[in-house]
Amino acid sequence: MLRRLVAGLAAIVLVVEAALLVLVHFVLGRTTANQSMSIAGSDPDVMSKATYAMGAGMGAFLVLCAVFAAVTAIRDRAPGRFGRVVLISAAVTHGVLGVLTVALVNWAAFATMMLILCLLVLTLTSYAARPGDGSGDGAGEDTPPLPPTPPFGEIKPTSP
Repeated sequence: MLRRLVAGLAAIVLVVEAALLVLVHFVLGRTTANQSMSIAGSDPDVMSKATYAMGAGMGAFLVLCAVFAAVTAIRDRAPGRFGRVVLISAAVTHGVLGVLTVALVNWAAFATMMLILCLLVLTLTSYAARPGDGSGDGAGEDTPPLPPTPPFGEIKPTSP
């Protein structure tokens, strides 16, 4: 029950974060376009369009992460391999951004990033496949069992 709650909460928080990031990038793009700002002679139109694109890309990525977290909560099953990769990359990104926000913004932003990181990591670890319980995405079901280990007397050292 707790892991479904955490995955659902992570999905909600990721959607809110996506909406806020899209809004911030929209405001930054409009500001860049309206003031004709330029950095080292760069075209202001290109800069504003790149800001819009970056906001849309980050928003889409976070919504994708939220979809995987929501599907995990609804099915009460671990996400598949691709879903885990996406959620892990989001967790790593939030960890790196958390380190940057403590230096560049403030401790409240750091705490927010670490809260999201904790929700992602808790979602991933609470749905981790445990050996022998049959959960997970079935990645290891086709592999043959390992050969039995030899008795202690048959193990030979490799160095003198």
